[in-house]
This record gives sequence, C-alpha cells and structure tokens, in this order.
Amino acid sequence: MAAPLKSDFAVIRRNKVYEEVAKQIESLILKKMKPGDKLPSERELAELLQVSRSSIRDAIRGLELVGLVEPRQGAGTIVCERSGDSPVDPFGSVLKRRQELVTELLDFRKMLEPPLAARAASHASDEEISEMEEILQRQEEKQIQGDAAIAEDAEFHYSIALASGNTVVLKVIDTLMDLLRDTRERSLQVEGRAQKSLAGHRRILAAIKRHDTEAANTAMRRHIEDVEEIVLNKL
Repeated sequence: MAAPLKSDFAVIRRNKVYEEVAKQIESLILKKMKPGDKLPSERELAELLQVSRSSIRDAIRGLELVGLVEPRQGAGTIVCERSGDSPVDPFGSVLKRRQELVTELLDFRKMLEPPLAARAASHASDEEISEMEEILQRQEEKQIQGDAAIAEDAEFHYSIALASGNTVVLKVIDTLMDLLRDTRERSLQVEGRAQKSLAGHRRILAAIKRHDTEAANTAMRRHIEDVEEIVLNKL
C-alpha cells in the first residue's frame, strides 16, 4: 500500500487526543485499506496527525480490542478481516470497553490499596517513612517546576506496598500501575489533578506516621476516589 498522503488526515485537537486519533485511523482503514495491509508506522502517524507516539499507541491498542488491527512480530500493525458480527461503530465499542476496564481497575485499587495503607501504618519502619517523605518532597518540587511528577506518584504507592511487608503484592501493584499507566499520565495533566494527588498522598503519609491504621485506610480510599472522579470524567 502506498504511504497515505497528509491530506488524508486532519490535525488533532488536544482534548481526548487518543479518541480522535483512533477515529481517524479507523476511517483510513474502512475507506482505503483492506485485510492484510500494514498501517503506517507509529512515527509516520504521529507526524501526520501531529500528536505524540504514546497517543498513537493508545489509539491502536483500542482498535485491537475490537479486532480492526493486530500487531505481528516483525511485520508491524496489520488490518484484520472483519467478521459479519463486527460492531457498526467499532470505536464506540472501544470507548465502552475502555471505560469498563478502567472502572474495574480503579475498583480493584479500592479493594487492594486501602488495606495496604493500613498495613503499612502498622509495619512501616522509620527508614521507610523517611523514604516516603523524600518521595513527596520530590513530587512537590517537580510540581512547582510545572512537571506532573508521574514517576513520583507511582513511586509513593510502591513505597506503601513495600512498607506493608508483603513482597508478592509489589508485583500486583506494579502490574496494576502499568495497566493504568496511560490513563494516569493523561489524568495527571488535568489542571489541579497533580496538586490533588499530592494532597492525598500527604494525608496518607500523615496517618502512616501516626501508625493510625484506620485513618490510613480511609485516606487511601479517599485518594483513589478523588482520582477515579477525575479519570472517569476524562474517558
């Protein structure tokens, strides 16, 4: 297939970038491509649509969910054969499934992390508490510089899991954060979200420092609910 012309695409607006990207890639597939054709590379699509490569990856993952494309080792992303029961609005199905998945992941966080925070309140050593304080200091400094401090946001949650004294749960937290990575990165760019996250972290740490298990549980649940409200409104 010949490389698509720039005229085949429109410049993407910044609001819900991945959604607009997926719609345009879907349109290209349905109008100009056939099963077995290879999509342009992430780099090409990012240049044509004037968005980041992470937005391209996010959109393509969504289109994979409904079977429009599939990644093939060494071959790139290939257009799939559409079955007769394929949805009329593939991208609408992507959004619905994405919302369901993120909702379930956040619900799982509410099951897992408040008890972990409570456990950390009873198990955390002075050294582990000092490490949490240092993480939040770095998070605040980055925010002052205009950085969303995404790495520190995740690191704080890892430190709580570590202080809980259960090594198995570290792998669970790591997987959970990875699954929510793109969603967290977008939500932390929302005005006021990073500051709200830091405030939530400080409440959690204050409870852990007091070794108040109930307060730590409550603070973590409140923090995740605050995150959930912002994240789901951006999907």
